[in-house]
Amino acid sequence: MFFSETREAYAKRIAQGWTDAVRETHLTETIYMYWDYFRNAFGRNAGIRMDHLLLSPALKPRLKSTGVDRQVRAWPKTSDHAPVWAELAADNSTLGGRSSVKKGP
Repeated sequence: MFFSETREAYAKRIAQGWTDAVRETHLTETIYMYWDYFRNAFGRNAGIRMDHLLLSPALKPRLKSTGVDRQVRAWPKTSDHAPVWAELAADNSTLGGRSSVKKGP
């Protein structure tokens, strides 16, 4: 978030109650998901945190984990971004008490 307009818009979303899912699950870690191809940025872990996963207040209690699949960035001829993901617990209340995960054969 290099531009002041971007930082202001992000701060406004957080003030509205949105949660930065990656920061919520990695409170003290330095998390990057983009490394430039110049000056061995990936090898030096000199990246930036370009992507943000924001959760609404209703989804925040369902947040289980997040991560960045750094190993993908190390593949030959890959993107300068690494995939970012979030895992949420199933919300049985919207499924009529049913689980969305199929169990058994």
